[in-house]
Amino acid sequence: MVSLILAGEAGFWVVLAAGLLARYVLRLRRTGLVLLALLPVVDLVILGATVADLRGGAVADTTHGLAAAYVGFSLAYGHRMVRWADSRAAYRLAGGPKPVGAPKYGAPRARYEWGVFLLTLLASAVTVALIAAVQWLAGDPARTAALDSWYPRMAVVVGINLVIAASYTLFPKQPRQPGRSERPDRAE
Repeated sequence: MVSLILAGEAGFWVVLAAGLLARYVLRLRRTGLVLLALLPVVDLVILGATVADLRGGAVADTTHGLAAAYVGFSLAYGHRMVRWADSRAAYRLAGGPKPVGAPKYGAPRARYEWGVFLLTLLASAVTVALIAAVQWLAGDPARTAALDSWYPRMAVVVGINLVIAASYTLFPKQPRQPGRSERPDRAE
């Protein structure tokens, strides 16, 4: 299963790169669009293989949960990652506008972090739903009991992201003032 997940992750980036190369280097916009549209197929292959493995009698372990987490996070963050890569490819390969990064300071940064939190919440919810579905499809709670550990793991991931987003709201990062150093000078 780990090999399949690694192959899926590599496949995601290979298909993404092929789509962007077709789109911007070869100027085959439709071909690039078709390749980019195939990215969810990678997720379906990983999910299908996980279900098939468990239905075939395998005892669930951490890798089966990892497969569900990979699919959950890929579904939640996939569009954002494709947009990120597309904007950079357009800039570097086709003379497009320089990509705008994430805001660094104040309320805009806090809003950005809350957006990341919502994506993480969605990814975790999808992961939990997929694990529950895989357990149900496997039809043998004794063989899939190891997947139960993924429920609190996803809660921890969401909790960490909640703390990060809240910290940017409660303690907004401010730009450095010109002429002021990060550390006060020490008298010697």
